[in-house]
Amino acid sequence: MKLKRKIGILTLALLTATSITACTNKNQNQATKETKPSSNLILATTTSTQDSGLLDDLLPKFTKETNIEVKTIAVGTGKAIEMGEKGEADVLLVHDTKSEEKFVKDGFAKERHDVMYNDFIIVGPKNDPLKLKEITGENKTEDALKKIYEDKGMFISRADDSGTNKKELKLWKSVELKPEGDWYVEAGSGMGEVLKMASEKQAYTITDRGTFLAMKDKLNLDVVVENDKNLKNQYGVMCVNPDKFKNINSKDAKKFEEWILNEKTQKDISEFKKAEYGQSLFNPNAK
Repeated sequence: MKLKRKIGILTLALLTATSITACTNKNQNQATKETKPSSNLILATTTSTQDSGLLDDLLPKFTKETNIEVKTIAVGTGKAIEMGEKGEADVLLVHDTKSEEKFVKDGFAKERHDVMYNDFIIVGPKNDPLKLKEITGENKTEDALKKIYEDKGMFISRADDSGTNKKELKLWKSVELKPEGDWYVEAGSGMGEVLKMASEKQAYTITDRGTFLAMKDKLNLDVVVENDKNLKNQYGVMCVNPDKFKNINSKDAKKFEEWILNEKTQKDISEFKKAEYGQSLFNPNAK
């Protein structure tokens, strides 16, 4: 009788343990299911949003709020737009308004929205051998480029069809000069790599302010030309038109667009590294 009682108690204990384990596993599986991102979104963007650290700050917040995982492809604006035209991205965050407007006009997006802006600057060696810092006036950027051209000061161009590269070429065209020769180095690289190259070679280059400030402590460069009305750097967001491509994740692309334009995210953009650098790296201006 005592033996049967012991066996009964042991069986009950085993059943209870099994039940607890099953419940625990079920809860763990449920928690894993709840925290695992529900879908993937492909964001084609510029190297400046990546190199500045902005996306590393923003995207985890988006994933936490929406349960949508974002796959970021950071390239030049030209390449990002090309990806959109091929249906290889769901949403774009880029910075060449003229190209963006053409993207919409050609039907690859239904609309574009301003997101934020900063400005372009010319940076160079801290001793500024060409004395570009001394140039003043409304046309100081153009005058600085003329000086670089005339004195054959080493200049690193991104040469990657990025928004920064497009702006640089537009500025050279405005002064009717065609940069070429040993002094003009075409890197074919992103902003971060070009800044490192300019620092190593003690050359001049054009960069967005955000990326430069984020990397400043690792560079032997200084700002030599800034605060020019012609150097505004506007960023825009566009959802790729799902009517063009069946595989586009338009639902989550729209959620991302709405999220980056909302008041809370716009505030996060304005506060990004502001305390660290004493100024906003990006100024939100969503309408």
